Amino acid sequence: MSSVKPAKKPAKTPMNSGKAKKHPDYDARIHAEMLDSFDEELEMEIDDDRMNDLIGEATQSGTQQDIDRNFYFKELFHLQGELVKLQDWVVHKKLKVVVLFEGRDAAGKGGVIKRITQRLNPRVCRVAALPAPSARESSQWYFQRYVSHLPAGGEIVLFDRSWYNRAGVEKVMGFCNEDEYEEFFRTVPEFEKMLIRSGIILIKYWFSITDDEQNLRFMMRIHDPLKQWKLSPMDMESRRRWEQYTKAKETMLERTHIPEAPWWIVEAVDKKKARLNCIHHFLSQVPYCEVEREQVALPDRVHNLDYLRNPVPKEMFVPAVY
Repeated sequence: MSSVKPAKKPAKTPMNSGKAKKHPDYDARIHAEMLDSFDEELEMEIDDDRMNDLIGEATQSGTQQDIDRNFYFKELFHLQGELVKLQDWVVHKKLKVVVLFEGRDAAGKGGVIKRITQRLNPRVCRVAALPAPSARESSQWYFQRYVSHLPAGGEIVLFDRSWYNRAGVEKVMGFCNEDEYEEFFRTVPEFEKMLIRSGIILIKYWFSITDDEQNLRFMMRIHDPLKQWKLSPMDMESRRRWEQYTKAKETMLERTHIPEAPWWIVEAVDKKKARLNCIHHFLSQVPYCEVEREQVALPDRVHNLDYLRNPVPKEMFVPAVY
C-alpha cells in the first residue's frame, strides 16, 4: 500500500508557529495574508514546470518566507500526486468515500477542498455545498437532502459543511427547536453507522481556529474586494456569537465522536500547515495502491487530401489584449 512521507522537516520558521498572539503584529499578518492570496493564484493557475521556474526565481532572495513557500509548494505537489493515485484506486476498486469538512466561518475549509480537487477528475471527486433548505426540504426527513449527494462506487464526495449544520448554525441561530436538535443527536450516530455498513468510507474533519485568527480573516475579507462576496449577514452574526458556537461545537464533538466515525481536529490557524496536514491525513485513511496503466500511445492523425479548412471571420476572435 502507498504511504505518504513528508519531506525533511525544515528549521523552525514563522510557518511552523501555530499559535495566534493576543495582540498580533497586524502589519506582518496582513503581509502574510497578501502573500497567501498570491500563493493561491500560483497554485490554481500555473502549471508545474512554470511553477518550478517561478519558485527558483523567488528563492534567490534567500529570505525565510521564500524558503517556507518553496517547501510548501513542493509538499503540496507531492501530496496532490498521491491524491491522483488515490483517485485511480477508488475508481479501480469502486470505493465510496465521503469526507465532511466542518468548522467556523473563515476556518479554511474551502481552501483545503480546492487543493484536494485541484488536480482530480471532477467526475470522480466532487464537492457538495448545499444552500439553505427550501420550504419543501424543510418538511422532509432532515437527512434526506444529503442522501442524494452520497457517492456511487468509484466516487469521492467532499461535503463543504454537512448534516452537522443542525448541531452548529441551526442550533445557535435558532433555526431548529430543541426537539429537532435532540432528535438529530439520537439519529446521527445510527445514520453514520448505516452509511459505513453500506460500504461508505466516512471521514469527518473539524477545522479549528482561534478567536483572534477569525477576527483577522474577517477583517481581510472586508478590505479585499475579491473576497468581500464571502461575507454574509450570517457570518457577521456568527462572529458576534463566538461563545455560543464554541458551546455548540463542544456538544457536537462530545455526542457524535463515535468509534465507527470519529472526528479529526485540524489545527487551522496556519493555513498552509492545515492544508498539508489534512491532505496527508486523508491519504492515510484510505489504504490505496498505485494502479498500473498501459502506456498511452498517441495515434497518428488521419490526413485526407480533399480536406480544406474554411476561414474563420476575424470578428469572431476574442481580442488579443495580452
